[in-house]
Amino acid sequence: MKKGIARLIATFFYVGYFPYAPGTLGTLAAVPLYYIVSFLPYYLYIPFAVLFIILSVWASSIAEGIFGEKDPGYIVADEVSGFLVTMTLVPLTLTNVVIGFFLFRFFDIVKPPPSRQSERLKGGLGVVMDDVVAGVYANILLQIISRVLL
Repeated sequence: MKKGIARLIATFFYVGYFPYAPGTLGTLAAVPLYYIVSFLPYYLYIPFAVLFIILSVWASSIAEGIFGEKDPGYIVADEVSGFLVTMTLVPLTLTNVVIGFFLFRFFDIVKPPPSRQSERLKGGLGVVMDDVVAGVYANILLQIISRVLL
């Protein structure tokens, strides 16, 4: 039962099993979740995002054991966590969601410091924290873009 729940969360309702670009699809799958929680006041959105990150670390630790490898592509809860971080305190608009999506994917792929270094953390922390760091980078840039340029 515990492994089934961990697999469900780590693959974000089995989205991670998609054979092509599961990270990108995992980020795309995070958009509806973000849309739903974006209506929460920030004093509830931020604890929700933190709780989701903690849950993702737990599920990813167990899922690595299930899949028998470090940070397998099936795990996409880290992308969902990173996208929630990207959109934190950002006004909900279609433009912000699209820009946030591409900024997060860019920083998730490029992995600027300390994102790449955080992959060396053990277990689920190593799976999730690089995406959280990428989300922080994307959030900072998105805040600037949405408040200054748009």
